[in-house]
Amino acid sequence: MASVPVARLTALTQGYGSRRIIEDLDLSIQPGVTGLLGPNGAGKTTLFRTLATITPPQSGTLELFGKPVAGERDARQVRRRIGYLPQDFGYYPAFSITDFVRYCAWLREVPSKEAGSATEKALAAVGLTDRARDRMKSLSGGMLRRAGIAAAIVGSPSLLLLDEPTVGLDPAQRLDFRDLIRSLARAGTAIVLSTHLVEDVGAACDSVLVLRQGRVVHSGTPQQLAEQATPTAPGDSPLERGYMTVLGNHRPAEEAAC
Repeated sequence: MASVPVARLTALTQGYGSRRIIEDLDLSIQPGVTGLLGPNGAGKTTLFRTLATITPPQSGTLELFGKPVAGERDARQVRRRIGYLPQDFGYYPAFSITDFVRYCAWLREVPSKEAGSATEKALAAVGLTDRARDRMKSLSGGMLRRAGIAAAIVGSPSLLLLDEPTVGLDPAQRLDFRDLIRSLARAGTAIVLSTHLVEDVGAACDSVLVLRQGRVVHSGTPQQLAEQATPTAPGDSPLERGYMTVLGNHRPAEEAAC
């Protein structure tokens, strides 16, 4: 029997004012780790903001955990089960890392009796236990990103949305991050990972979506994406060449006419 999608978008149109970013999109997010690839401006961040219930759909429907999200009351209920790391996230500079992660646990309504242990667990998962008292304003780019990942995973959300989570991480930290993602998925968390680093998708993801101009132009496993590669496509690996081939096959009309 097929599993129930963690998230389902039907005929979704989304944008800002009169500017359409996503139009008439149908999409299901299944349990496991889903990689989201696409060039800048493809609609990845807009899609994440919709899934995180930050931006309501202009039209179409959003279902999360098998239930429609039809208004703010529905959104507040499902937000407790969603962890979201934006590409650029805000924080109080004077907060310690512990303060920041625990504050995010409070925002997600993690019970107060569990918030302390949940914060410690999240910090341990990203290797920041020894730096827990450091001020956010003192962190390097890589450490700040790790604090953001800890804030996203605190309280064990059911759906985890990560927008460029490995930016600023060194190679060893990226390997640790992949291990963390795999362990969270084994524990039952559904994860959507948006990145420009195709190798992270190949190493950590069960499935991959390629987004271009607000449309899904490819859906399948990383291996299936690699199999799309043409011999002349640019890239240093079959997966990169497959990705570039898919993008080339779905160029905007104005580019194709040049």
